[in-house]
Amino acid sequence: MNTYFFEKINFLAGHNIWLDRFMIFSADWLGYLMILGLAIFLTKDWRKWRGMFLVSVGSAIIARFGFVTFIRWFYYHPRPFMVLQDINQLVDHETTSSFPSGHTSFYFALATGLYIYNKKAGRTYLILAGLMGFARIFVGVHWPLDIVAGAVLGIVVAMAGKFLYKKYSPKV
Repeated sequence: MNTYFFEKINFLAGHNIWLDRFMIFSADWLGYLMILGLAIFLTKDWRKWRGMFLVSVGSAIIARFGFVTFIRWFYYHPRPFMVLQDINQLVDHETTSSFPSGHTSFYFALATGLYIYNKKAGRTYLILAGLMGFARIFVGVHWPLDIVAGAVLGIVVAMAGKFLYKKYSPKV
């Protein structure tokens, strides 16, 4: 199933230069714009959005650099370009483990943390995180299961982060 869906998505690459460029941008650079957007959002009223910042950014960092690193330490899964022939790899990538997707876990945790506090902005960020995940399959560096696992991990960590923040943050 994983190979089947990867091939269906990755087959779309290499046929339209504008679509390829958009997906390369989405896979590699969209996240930086999301972080910039969050920083601009937070400058409006820092005190009001302090909890959102701590939950979203804290959860994103813990998901990516804690859980993903821990999982990859115990489980190595090769990237698609390492095991399949004739794929459309549009970006270079290291041969590190692909499972779960670090990008997807980070940005889904960030988006979920934002969604908890601001539904409208959160929905936009969840869509952008999904686009980024799809793009990482499109450009040939992740399997679909890597993306799904990263998304679930990011969402769960952000929800746990909100619970812990609510339970242990000092009441002002």
